[in-house]
Amino acid sequence: MTATPPPAPRAAQVATPAITATGLRKSYGDKVVLDGIDLSVPQGTVFSLLGPNGAGKTTVVKILSTLVSADAGELRVGGHDLAADPHAVRTAIGVTGQFSAVDGLITGEENMLLMADLHHLSRREGRRVTAELLERFDLVEAAKKPASGYSGGMKRRLDIAMTLVGGPRIIFLDEPTTGLDPRSRHTMWGIVRELVSDGVTVFLTTQYLEEADELADRIAVLHGGRIAAEGSADELKRIVPGGHVRLRFTDPAAYRSAAGALRGGVGDDEALSLQIPSDGGQRDLRSVLDRLDAAGIEADELTVHTPDLDDVFFALTGAPVAAPTHQPKETVR
Repeated sequence: MTATPPPAPRAAQVATPAITATGLRKSYGDKVVLDGIDLSVPQGTVFSLLGPNGAGKTTVVKILSTLVSADAGELRVGGHDLAADPHAVRTAIGVTGQFSAVDGLITGEENMLLMADLHHLSRREGRRVTAELLERFDLVEAAKKPASGYSGGMKRRLDIAMTLVGGPRIIFLDEPTTGLDPRSRHTMWGIVRELVSDGVTVFLTTQYLEEADELADRIAVLHGGRIAAEGSADELKRIVPGGHVRLRFTDPAAYRSAAGALRGGVGDDEALSLQIPSDGGQRDLRSVLDRLDAAGIEADELTVHTPDLDDVFFALTGAPVAAPTHQPKETVR
């Protein structure tokens, strides 16, 4: 008897994106804000939308969260067609805008319970969820105090806690750390990472390029109503020229030999250093090291410089960054 061969393994199922937009357009009068943009956000990731002030970042968030209607485009959020079933979209998402939605006249706990009522939770369930979120966001001690006395960071934490009352799997954060001090900003970063580790999808707009660099799995740069570039932070940094590998030597003879072996580099005879154009990728770095090995030369120090998101932002939009960020990084290998 001939044995029946085992069934072929099924192809791995590709998860439906949390958010998709195809040909998204929006104008206000004669002003075209969004001129046919395409986006796809995988589930359980952070997607960051960057752009100069007035580029349309908040408009994208308002459209995808059903607050504003698009002029054209096919849009799906949480697997639901935004035009056909906006109610289903609203039940799947949470939104934290640039400005706090916290009511300062009532306590933090009362803000949470009010949100629980809006989500039609029972009194018992509302109190349970409120207690859990207040503890999770380190607001237990302040829970009985009027929210008007909260610091900016506390209000932002309460904002996000209120957003999570309904258990959304997709959250829109529209410039959530604007105006916060560095400590509060880093606290917010930790909250975002925790949300994503729980499988939540985060759509983030921000004016802080370092924030996108730290948090985002993918970044899109919005300019002139269109997506100027999209990719991971590392991919975006490689599209900007100016990256290089810097080699430093203590032996003048080794420096001269390296200059002969690595054509196209810029030498500094006083510092005994060579600067070789590079995109910072592994292939480029291996090529430099292989050429040194072939010539029997060893550098005393190798430094890789890649452009940062400030450079990318300026190159793509022609605009200075909206807020001070870190200087370009150099990584010593």
